[in-house]
Amino acid sequence: MSKGSISQFIEKYYLHFNAAALVDAAKDYEKQLEQGSKMLVSLAGAMSTAELGKIFAEMIRQDKVHIISCTGANLEEDVMNLVAHSHYKRVPNYRDLTPQEEWDLLEKGLNRVTDTCIPEEEAFRRIQGEIFKIWKEAEEKGERYFPHEFLYKLLLSGALEKHYEIDLKDSWMYAAAEKNLPIVVPGWEDSTLGNIFASYVLKGELKASTMKSGIEYMTFLADWYTDNSKNGIGFFQIGGGIAGDFPICVVPMLYQDMERTDTPFWSYFCQISDSTTSYGSYSGAVPNEKITWGKLDINTPKHIIESDATIVAPLVFAYLLDM
Repeated sequence: MSKGSISQFIEKYYLHFNAAALVDAAKDYEKQLEQGSKMLVSLAGAMSTAELGKIFAEMIRQDKVHIISCTGANLEEDVMNLVAHSHYKRVPNYRDLTPQEEWDLLEKGLNRVTDTCIPEEEAFRRIQGEIFKIWKEAEEKGERYFPHEFLYKLLLSGALEKHYEIDLKDSWMYAAAEKNLPIVVPGWEDSTLGNIFASYVLKGELKASTMKSGIEYMTFLADWYTDNSKNGIGFFQIGGGIAGDFPICVVPMLYQDMERTDTPFWSYFCQISDSTTSYGSYSGAVPNEKITWGKLDINTPKHIIESDATIVAPLVFAYLLDM
């Protein structure tokens, strides 16, 4: 398929520095797919609130991403955007807000993420009542699921349809639910729904064991990696933190701790990050450091695009979608 106007623009004008790094990363991602490799995409930051779903959902539908690692915030905030979009408030002058103005937003039930406020009542509470029913039903049946599986059940049940405020095709979580795409959500407990679930445990209304744990996510990922790495698995990392560090560690775990020395390294690596390259920082570490940890091979294609992921990721995805 011939490339579209966005891709042609990128190839013509993105020739040097971070712009060239973007093109190189996109082309190597494309090569991975052409040779039959699978791709993990990790989402840190507030990518869902940034409405990355508008293009990321199409990446999922076109099988250009095969597994996702994301924070609990990104998992739930795509669904929140789906059911409460018209109630979000944009604050373009967020850099100038005083502590009193921040407090005023809190009292209005508006939780700020940079320039966007998530409406607590419409976003969190609309989901809370419905997801609690699903959590409780599973517990009563003696069933246990991962955090993303519970949200898949919620989306596919149709219970939230009356609240939809955006085109369903722009929700990456709905696209993932339709495909039952594997997701790992390390540190889910620090998300809003994670906090809500913990509150029900504290009140004695739910058992902690109803929710599968981070260790179970890691063992699931280990099995998935083992079963899918025949032609390689690439790693496309948006941001840093636990969403990236958790899944990338599955390779040294299998190789070193499980002593499965035939485990292949990640076959491609790219990180989009505006973290300053530094000593001691995971997000700011250059890709070559990952060689010493047994995550990447000497010859693994490695890319780092030092820029804002809300600018870069849609462009890379547009290139891969021939837009």
